Amino acid sequence: MRLQEVLTKKDLSLFINFPFKLYKGDAFWVPPLRIDVKEILSDSNPFWLHSSRKLFLALDDNGNVIGRIAAIIDQNYIDFQNTKVGFFGFFECVNDVQVAKALFDAAHGWIKENGIEKMMGPVNPSTNDTVGFLCENFDCSPAVMMPYSKEYYLSLAESAGLVKEKELYAYNMQVADGPAERLSRAVKITYKKNPGLQLRQLDKSNFARDLEDVMEIYNSAWEKNWGFVPWTAEEFKTIAQKLKMLADPGVIIIATLNEKPAGMLIALPDYNQVLKKIHGRLLPFGIFKFLYHKRKINALRLMIMGVVKDYRMKGIEAAMYEMSLNYAMRAGYKTCEFSWILEENIMTSRAAEMMGGVLYKKYRVYSSA
Repeated sequence: MRLQEVLTKKDLSLFINFPFKLYKGDAFWVPPLRIDVKEILSDSNPFWLHSSRKLFLALDDNGNVIGRIAAIIDQNYIDFQNTKVGFFGFFECVNDVQVAKALFDAAHGWIKENGIEKMMGPVNPSTNDTVGFLCENFDCSPAVMMPYSKEYYLSLAESAGLVKEKELYAYNMQVADGPAERLSRAVKITYKKNPGLQLRQLDKSNFARDLEDVMEIYNSAWEKNWGFVPWTAEEFKTIAQKLKMLADPGVIIIATLNEKPAGMLIALPDYNQVLKKIHGRLLPFGIFKFLYHKRKINALRLMIMGVVKDYRMKGIEAAMYEMSLNYAMRAGYKTCEFSWILEENIMTSRAAEMMGGVLYKKYRVYSSA
């Protein structure tokens, strides 16, 4: 076994394609679009304007890929969180402790060379993207923008000396079982106490206006929660274009109080239901499968919900939940995943449970001891 850096287009192709070999025949893995992974790792991704990376491949004696990893330093994360930590990400590996340890050591070594002792992950490539190894419920495909990983990755990480840093929770609810009547009563009280509260669904004809409010809320509502780092303007612009193509406006809610941005709720249709059908490629025929199966998506992922600090404890969360739930029922969605939620975030976990959510998956982030 030997390690090599990803230096050429051929190396990058091997890096991107390895999971398709590793997960072949796994009914629960969702193949990512190869072009998306390539864009994430390319210099055109504005994330790399404030971050750096080194990619590694593990090869056997015959030159076959048996593992991969990325070492990542996000300077914006370091500055915002005021903590010196580097990330490992995009980890995939055969079930071999020596191979895994070599990959973790290579990533950690490069991070140390850049003056940072602590390594954490998997983060792919930022905490605004997919995070963690799946550690519970391997008999179920992930929701959109959530990871899926081999069960043995947990023992590989621990055998390499990594320790648990954090666990992230995912709750699942049956949309039809949502507490619509109880929410309605609570929301009537909310509006009575806050006459200046207004809610609106995303308006694609006023997309620029709505995005301005979304970015302001996002970058002020989350503050210094674990793992949070604000988007840059360039990153947000890139994300916004994807959001415009993929969004169902009915489950993207923006709240204002006295005409000031106060909160937002963003859910996305579970496009993983479509990605499973097209095997990582849109061309030449994947685009037709995408458009056909897109109409059949019956699940949502509630991925962002937050209220600006000055407007919390006013019932705004309940009002946004109600609007999105009523729309989801009318639109025919069957299930909704709430993810991810920090293990210590008791209030949000309780809110998910009050909405009928059941804790059904956990993800684990590791760090160097």
